[in-house]
Amino acid sequence: MALETLEPAVWETRLLRLAHHALDHDTINEPVHDGREHLSQAYAHCAAITKQHSRTFYMASGLLPKAQRRAARALYAFCRVSDDLVDKETSNQHQRILQWRQESLANHPPIYNMVALAWADTRASFNIPRRYAEQLLDGVSSDLMHTRYKTFSELSQYCYGVASTVGLMAMHIVGYEGNKAIPYAIKLGVALQLTNILRDVHEDWENGRLYLPLEELCMFNLDESDIAAGTVDHRWRAFMRFQIRRARQLYAEALPGVAMLGKSGRFAIAAAAELYRAILDDIEEHDYDVFSRRAHTSKQEKLNHLPGIWWRTKTNQYARLVNEPVHTQPALVACTNHSPVETDGFVAIPQG
Repeated sequence: MALETLEPAVWETRLLRLAHHALDHDTINEPVHDGREHLSQAYAHCAAITKQHSRTFYMASGLLPKAQRRAARALYAFCRVSDDLVDKETSNQHQRILQWRQESLANHPPIYNMVALAWADTRASFNIPRRYAEQLLDGVSSDLMHTRYKTFSELSQYCYGVASTVGLMAMHIVGYEGNKAIPYAIKLGVALQLTNILRDVHEDWENGRLYLPLEELCMFNLDESDIAAGTVDHRWRAFMRFQIRRARQLYAEALPGVAMLGKSGRFAIAAAAELYRAILDDIEEHDYDVFSRRAHTSKQEKLNHLPGIWWRTKTNQYARLVNEPVHTQPALVACTNHSPVETDGFVAIPQG
């Protein structure tokens, strides 16, 4: 099979339609009036949530100017609370989710809900389409109904809902050049969520969920019993190499979009992407064992990465990639084989 430049895959086209639908069917965000005296406290609460749950995002958002930094952490807190309602709440779960949906999407949420208050102010201040927030809530809530995904195509739609929407909302906070930036934000979200999935295989399994495409597990002669046993053998290593290569490909295809962002936000977004991508290195360095340990990068490792990321942003290295065809990197090439084919130039994967 020859390496060639490809048109967007079916899953990419589907996700692009979702993103544009959100823009075309947006509703007006009204400025917050009631509770403005509580906004500083609300934003501080969101910052504390961000710091507690994601050191990487807290560090990356700290690179933004004050107004954008507060907004980014309000966005993170909105996502965190939404996710926790599905993952951690057990009593009156559906009622709590419905109440959170109503309050977090309201233009004038109750003052006692500090995250919803900061998030409403952020949406209004940065004109963030409410439909993106609705899509995220739909994606997070899907965990209550779907715990398995047969193909990567199915999984990509989940990744869009819980992660790409975050990038699309973040673009409104940092600024962007127009709709041409949307495909890059979508791919970055999918790459970030795939990194999450590969890191959290064991934790997700204990929670009754498996986000690895079942069809691709089968390609490597793996099944759910291997996940339950925490098996790390030649099959698992080959499977993880395959998944990591896909994730890195998506990062490579997404990072040129950094050049399409507002100047004040490029460093923060590039840092978030590259620091998260480094988790894949940690998985490799520990022999693909994601069962007995949680892959991570230390604070010092993050700090070591930042000068290089800053230089690539400062010298506009990402911009040089923007006009290149998306699939010029070693590509993920769709095929109909039942087993993966790998060479130095590309990986062949089944059509999803």
